[in-house]
Amino acid sequence: MDAIELPSDDVRDMLRDSLRGFLGGHWNADSVRRGAAPGEITAIWSMLVGQGVATLGSNPAEGGLREVSVVLGELGRAACPAPMWSAALTNFALAASPSAAAIDLLQAVHAGSARATFSFGTLDPDLGSGDIEVTGDRATGLLRFVEAAASCTHLLVATARSTLGIVALNGPGVEVSPARAMGAWGFCEARLDMAPVTSIAVHDGMLDDLLLKGKLALAARAHGAARRAFELATEYARERQQFGQPIGKFQAIQHKLANGLIALEGVRLILDHAASLHDRDHDDWRYFVNCAVAFASSALRHVSLETHHTFGAIGYADEHEAPLHFRRVHLDMIALGGLQHAKRGVASDLFDPRSAGLPENDLGPAGNRLREGVRQWLEQNWSSDRKAEFDRKPFAKREFDADFARDVGRTGWIGLGWPAEFGGQARSPLEQIALMETMERAEAPRFGAAIQANALMMFGTVEQQRRYLPEILSGEAMHGMGYSEPQAGSDLAALRTSAVRDGDHWVINGQKIWTTTWWGKYMFLAARTDRGAKPHAGISMFIVPMNAEGITIRPATTMYDGSFANIFYDNVRIPLENLVGEVNGGWKVLTGALAFERGLVGGGIVLKVAHAFEQLRRHVMARDDAGAALADDPIVRDRMATLAAEIEVGRLLMMHCAELAANGATPPEYGAISKVFSSELMERFGEAALDILGMRAALSEQMPGAIDNGRFEQNLRHSLMWVISIGTNEIQRSLIAQRALGLPR
Repeated sequence: MDAIELPSDDVRDMLRDSLRGFLGGHWNADSVRRGAAPGEITAIWSMLVGQGVATLGSNPAEGGLREVSVVLGELGRAACPAPMWSAALTNFALAASPSAAAIDLLQAVHAGSARATFSFGTLDPDLGSGDIEVTGDRATGLLRFVEAAASCTHLLVATARSTLGIVALNGPGVEVSPARAMGAWGFCEARLDMAPVTSIAVHDGMLDDLLLKGKLALAARAHGAARRAFELATEYARERQQFGQPIGKFQAIQHKLANGLIALEGVRLILDHAASLHDRDHDDWRYFVNCAVAFASSALRHVSLETHHTFGAIGYADEHEAPLHFRRVHLDMIALGGLQHAKRGVASDLFDPRSAGLPENDLGPAGNRLREGVRQWLEQNWSSDRKAEFDRKPFAKREFDADFARDVGRTGWIGLGWPAEFGGQARSPLEQIALMETMERAEAPRFGAAIQANALMMFGTVEQQRRYLPEILSGEAMHGMGYSEPQAGSDLAALRTSAVRDGDHWVINGQKIWTTTWWGKYMFLAARTDRGAKPHAGISMFIVPMNAEGITIRPATTMYDGSFANIFYDNVRIPLENLVGEVNGGWKVLTGALAFERGLVGGGIVLKVAHAFEQLRRHVMARDDAGAALADDPIVRDRMATLAAEIEVGRLLMMHCAELAANGATPPEYGAISKVFSSELMERFGEAALDILGMRAALSEQMPGAIDNGRFEQNLRHSLMWVISIGTNEIQRSLIAQRALGLPR
């Protein structure tokens, strides 16, 4: 399959744009509201056949599951009930069949002279969907939830594990009746009474795979519907006036819609990833389809509910467009076994004795090579006695190891992504992920000062770059960040620490709090240099040596057993050349550095969660002396499957940030999406691990009987830091709402 040249992203974009324009001009969603007549569905399908969509799924080179998902997404967006889902499944099912009946039906569907509807019958995980029994060449039984059967000519139905049946819907013994579901028409019941059926044998496992393709295609349609309703709600929030201002200015609405965008982006990425793996015949495509459906099932339904909350009463007036999409989302996401069937599939993959656990991200040839190279280096430099000695230390002593930092410095990896002109290796963002991921799996201590180095490369003078960057690159110097203050917190524009010029020095006075790398050689410090300027305009950035006179450090223990410090600056004198960027231009430096950090931090967090998940999975799979394991508990399997699907979404958000960075820079709002999702996932994981493992998991490090030296409970306590730091998630949600959705400040 890899040898086949698949359609490009540009082709899919053109297909999406073309269909959106076509449906906008030829389909009226009001037809669905009153119950679209069979003739209307037949007419729009005939026009879509003319657009070339009826053949998608027959030949991967001309359009596979990704292209099918694009079409279904647009049909969901337009609330159009054209039978594309059934046509695609018919193509997937019959494309390789040598049966004359299969060939004839395919040709007729592609030409538009036949319209097929599809049912999984006895293989449908939802037992309420009915089934049929075949005796000879006759079929008897009842099938529910058959899409658009009143406008179709043929029924294609799974009649056994390796058999499909073709039934002419206008033939004898067939009765088709409309059925109302979620308050809408569109489904039918098909009752067969000794109806003529043509049976077609398919290879073992094909129908199981077809079920997964069907579930992903439904999720794509639901995503299109949810996205359209969400966009309508966002537009409404920009315009609807309440209490004299747009409701989109209210923080509650902004955060509600920011949550919706985070969920929709996660669904978009994992649906596309699963479909792409399928079309490339990758071994992991089934696992990712189940993850995609498991995540989308709950995420899209929640977005749909929140969309209606934003609309208020106007949204549940049935003449509004939003109810159409609400119905579509719920019907598609509960079909074919819905959420529970998908999660059972994820758990089955994860807890198979042969499972290697979460699949590795494909980081491209260079990234994959680097990952292996870092693994080999760690085996030689961070293993056996050295790592064991490090692991015996309390957590507060495991954040940093100066010798290890210098060892990494000798590899050049601290400057992995730096431009060559600064001594870096100019490697891609995917290669940077390879380094982060492998170091996390090895539980190596931190190294480098990526944010400060980036700020120096962007805004520093040539002399500053020559002085400070080599120290960072070699692992010899760590830089802290002096941002937060007692009365400012995340509102950095409100900081009060001052820097006043006195001859050839700056004199700094003030207090910084919650400073983590307080033990570093330097502090990257924000101070106010013009008290008369607007809050954002009077800030400058400085490099402060931490051995300067007038600095008082008062360390404090964090709730996660780490440390931060309150730092007092009393008439601290630093040279003029320690200013980074322009005087009063610090906001640009500060936000530029933070944007860079947020683009990385979401990836760093989800990699921590993925590593911890693998450790938890091993405990869950371990069998006791009686042969029992936590993995036998269906509730545990369900919880683990939910976490796995969310981890995959978090990793895809990370990968997308890397793709954006490779093309220029990660927009701040997208870095915020990744950070919010991954940090809150870390909290959910920590809570779940305690639920699953019980009280022993609550024993802290160095306590007798503690599981993994207290790792799981400590992870939970540590997770709070990631939600709060680098701008609280509430601040990030406001950023997402205002930057990505255009809501007013």
